[in-house]
Amino acid sequence: MARKRSAEGKIENRNALGRRRKDAMFPVAPTHAGLPSGYARILRDLKQRIQQERLRTVMAANSAMVLLYWDIGRTILARQDTAGWGAKVIDRLSADLSEVFPDMKGLSPRNLKYMRAFAAVWPGRAVVQEALAQITWYHNIALLQKLDNPQTRLWYAQKVRETGWSHNVLVLQIEQQIHERQGKAITNFPAVMPPADSDMAAQVFKDPYLFDFLGTADPRREREVEQALLDHIQRFLLELGAGLAFMGRQVHLEVGTQDYYLDLLFYHVKLRCYVVVELKATPFDPAFVGQMNLYLSAVDDLLRHPDDNPSIGLLLCKEKNRITVEYALRDLKKPIGVAAWRTRLVEANRKLVEIFEKKIQAKLAEIWGEEATNVG
Repeated sequence: MARKRSAEGKIENRNALGRRRKDAMFPVAPTHAGLPSGYARILRDLKQRIQQERLRTVMAANSAMVLLYWDIGRTILARQDTAGWGAKVIDRLSADLSEVFPDMKGLSPRNLKYMRAFAAVWPGRAVVQEALAQITWYHNIALLQKLDNPQTRLWYAQKVRETGWSHNVLVLQIEQQIHERQGKAITNFPAVMPPADSDMAAQVFKDPYLFDFLGTADPRREREVEQALLDHIQRFLLELGAGLAFMGRQVHLEVGTQDYYLDLLFYHVKLRCYVVVELKATPFDPAFVGQMNLYLSAVDDLLRHPDDNPSIGLLLCKEKNRITVEYALRDLKKPIGVAAWRTRLVEANRKLVEIFEKKIQAKLAEIWGEEATNVG
């Protein structure tokens, strides 16, 4: 992953992992010791501000999405009345919209029907904008599925806003008919949680429809794949066997005015080399090889000890075409392996290990010769 940065500040005055060059380094943050006395307070204030702004931005996007869904639902309802649109037309509409917006999973026939139902029970835009657009689409679907009375739906929508109930908690409260004990229930509610600390706030950040709507589905899922692997990093390391040390995640690399972030960095004690792992939530793209080549070159130049062997790269992609990978890696001198990951990473650890080891051994044999593959 690459980001542009300004050229402000001299590299020589900053901490670095390994060696440094004039325009390239792996920067490392200084320790807290020796920082100004007010740093902790400023950090706390900035964290709070960032959390608030993130929530404000994502809630604004959520509101826009819910209102868009309402508009789509009203359009479908109107055409049903005037042109007799039925299920077949909705299926066709879903296919045509999905072709134009392939990253929006919220345009499925099922979801279009939810939009139609949503617009049917809420004919007025004002009430949608004021109350229902302030909760997630999943919450609104639950209100449609579980309740028939509009006033009861609004009561629960307001409670979601006040308390930050997640979708599952909302369903549980509806099933327990808490609205029928309204007076008693209100006095028993805990203090109202700030939205930033609520379950709903956490849920709205993960709502797949919201991220599809924003057009950021793939980066989000890529981070989820990485997180899933990191959540089980201990088991993953055990599967790979003794000798592989976890060095870091999202390891920051600066080259010129660009910022790059290595997904995962390991060091293999037996093979005496660094191992860079990049996780991609999309099918293999030859451009990934160029990115990995840059990372390996930087690691070899800035981190590799003279006694170390050349670093190894492993690209884990959603899927891959064998011929495309073969052409992308042909004549490349850096040892890079490409493998497809499975949806359930925990169950796939053993398979990843086998692929990982085969790629390492094949590349080592090709580049260093058979003798090098027996190191350790």
